[in-house]
Amino acid sequence: MTSYQSNQETVATESPSTDELIDEIIEETNDINHVEIIENVIDTLEQDDSAMVSHPSEGGYRWKFKYGTVEVFVQLTGTTDEDTLTVWSAVLKLPAKDEPKLMRQLLEMSAYSTFEARFAIIENQVVVLATRTLADLSAGEASRLITIVATIADNNDEALQSEFGVA
Repeated sequence: MTSYQSNQETVATESPSTDELIDEIIEETNDINHVEIIENVIDTLEQDDSAMVSHPSEGGYRWKFKYGTVEVFVQLTGTTDEDTLTVWSAVLKLPAKDEPKLMRQLLEMSAYSTFEARFAIIENQVVVLATRTLADLSAGEASRLITIVATIADNNDEALQSEFGVA
């Protein structure tokens, strides 16, 4: 509570407590429409009107769009804090030439050049992958995850295919 003198009378004004401010910020974060944010990011990145959305039988949303030379997939399992945002893009089909060298290179790249993303193997494909729960996920973080995966995949797919792809 703050008080000050004005014309010989004391006036008291209440300022919000720290807990009230934190609750307000959390409430604003919870009001984020993740579907709208994802669609806005995809609209800025996708090429050739390639964006498509589906609603898988298990629930949630799945988008696919073309970015440079890769297809990028975005999956949102739902809209609660426990649900996840997953972004991935395939960069190389397996089997590959000199897989031990490829695996070492992917591990090294994951350590220093993929930011919040990483290289992984899904269904016999090397992918760039990022996943995050929705709890406290801001619009900027969602945009960053999608952009990072799309950019890293597009920047590395042709070189990986050229060096390790099976002819």
